[in-house]
Amino acid sequence: MNWERLLSDRRPGEAPKTRPDKRSKFEQDYDRIVFSHPFRMLQDKTQVFPLPKQDFVHTRLTHSLEVASVGRSLGKYAGERVLHNNPSLKEQGFTSADFGAIVSAAALMHDLGNPPFGHAGENAISDFFKKSPMTTDIKALMSDKEWHDLMNFEGNAQGFRLVNKENFQGLHLTFATLGAFSKYPRESLISKVIPERKSQKKYGFLQINKAVFRELATETGLIPLGDADDAAWCRHPLAFLVEAADDICYNIIDLEDGANLGLVSLDETKNMLSAIIGDDFREEKFEKIKSTKEKVSVLRAMAISRLINQCVAGFMENEHNLLNGSFDRALTDEIESAGVLKEIRKLSYEKIYKSRMVLEREIAGFEVLNGLLEAFVPAVISLKTKKKVSWRHSSLLSLLPAETQIDIRSAATVYESLLALMDFISGLTDSLALSIFRNIRGISLPGR
Repeated sequence: MNWERLLSDRRPGEAPKTRPDKRSKFEQDYDRIVFSHPFRMLQDKTQVFPLPKQDFVHTRLTHSLEVASVGRSLGKYAGERVLHNNPSLKEQGFTSADFGAIVSAAALMHDLGNPPFGHAGENAISDFFKKSPMTTDIKALMSDKEWHDLMNFEGNAQGFRLVNKENFQGLHLTFATLGAFSKYPRESLISKVIPERKSQKKYGFLQINKAVFRELATETGLIPLGDADDAAWCRHPLAFLVEAADDICYNIIDLEDGANLGLVSLDETKNMLSAIIGDDFREEKFEKIKSTKEKVSVLRAMAISRLINQCVAGFMENEHNLLNGSFDRALTDEIESAGVLKEIRKLSYEKIYKSRMVLEREIAGFEVLNGLLEAFVPAVISLKTKKKVSWRHSSLLSLLPAETQIDIRSAATVYESLLALMDFISGLTDSLALSIFRNIRGISLPGR
């Protein structure tokens, strides 16, 4: 792979154009994401904690903004060094700001496809298609690869679908941004997964988007992997920086939220974060800070700064192997602070992710999404396979937004119609999903 192709600012279906003098296409990508409907819906989607009345914690929206901020720094710092190593890129007009804008835009949208209620939502969708009484009937209506898309719901693939939708609904982003976003550049069912490659842990695009991803891979020069029948490629090098930005934020900021909610002690938080900060940590200055929240905030900022520098150094040390596709590990697993981050994840799992408030939210979310699928999936199947639709199914379909009804009815296959339904369900906020569930189950009535 080479940087000139990897930094392509062409969009799918668009002819090559000269680079603009003012706002770059990568900056346009960022703006398009900010003003998009899926991004706005992240404001009421759980990151880790439900929203308690006594304190502020992060939602998917604030998390995404923070990941984009860290991603911009990672991209710019790495970009400066890549340009130094590749002077021809400067001659073609590329700047470190281009690297920052690409990574920031990709980081901003990294959670766009995630359903409500966090990972419990993903599990609920997958579990429904695997264990529903309708499983055998649904599976018979599509190919094996299409079936694997449904029974292994993946937020990354859903996000790729959303930004590549046709007409006004899609964001039409540049290939460079789409490549940096694609953490798992493979389809859901391949002949052999290479377990040591981090990028093959999950999948990153649906069958309906395979042609778009092939165009992306060809344009940016991604290296193909696996058998000829497999749609699988090496990661775009900048995807490793997007992943690092996410890893830095969820490790450090989930710990900050846990400390502010009293799930993790100040001493535990200080010990963990000061180990990352290293020689820059000053106990005497730390003790002079009056507020516990401010103490944690200072530690968080200093730790993130140190992790950014370490990840950029790791990225540059592996630049050659990133370009030839042989490096395929998380940057945060290779840096000086990798051991501390592992300890933070262990502590967070024990004291935060398994806390009562988190588990209750996840269990409730699982039941809500499973209930929505139990209601709407049979209605969609009935519409696409039967001559006459029952009153109940017809009424349920009428509750869907007009654009979703159009997408379901105009879909050429049952697979495509179910993807249209997944666009709606995965796009719901936590609150709206709960409200619809209560109404269709008769637990509460509109206006009551």
